[in-house]
Amino acid sequence: MKNYSLELPSSRNEISKFENLLIEINNEFGMTMEKFINFQIASSEAIVNAIVHGNKQNPDKKVKVDIVTNDHRLELTIKDEGEGFDVNRLPDPTDESNLYKESGRGVYIIRSLVDEFTIQSNSSGTTMKLIMNK
Repeated sequence: MKNYSLELPSSRNEISKFENLLIEINNEFGMTMEKFINFQIASSEAIVNAIVHGNKQNPDKKVKVDIVTNDHRLELTIKDEGEGFDVNRLPDPTDESNLYKESGRGVYIIRSLVDEFTIQSNSSGTTMKLIMNK
C-alpha cells in the first residue's frame, strides 16, 4: 500500500500539479489507458468543483488530496474548506429542464466515470472519494 498527499491552493492553475502526480502514480499502479483517462477526467472535475464551488477560489483556502493505492485499487479523497451543501438537492442533469444549463453536471460525470464514488458535505467542507479498481 502506498500513500500520497497534496495540498493545493484554490486556483485552477494548480490542477496540473495534481495531474502530474496522478500520471506518476499510474506509471507504477498500471491502470489501463481507458480506465486511467476516465479516472483523470473524473478526478480533475472533482478538484475543479472543490476549488470553484467549495472554496470559491479563495486563495486562503486549500484543497487536500490524498491518494492510496494497493495491488488492486486506487482511492482518491478530495476535501475542500467550503461551507458545504445538501448533496441530496443536486439537480438531475438528465432532467429536461436542466439539459441546457452550463453547469450542474460535475458530480453526475464523476459518478459515471469511476467504479465507486461517495460525497459527504457539511459546514466544514465537502469530501469526495473516487475509487478505481485495476
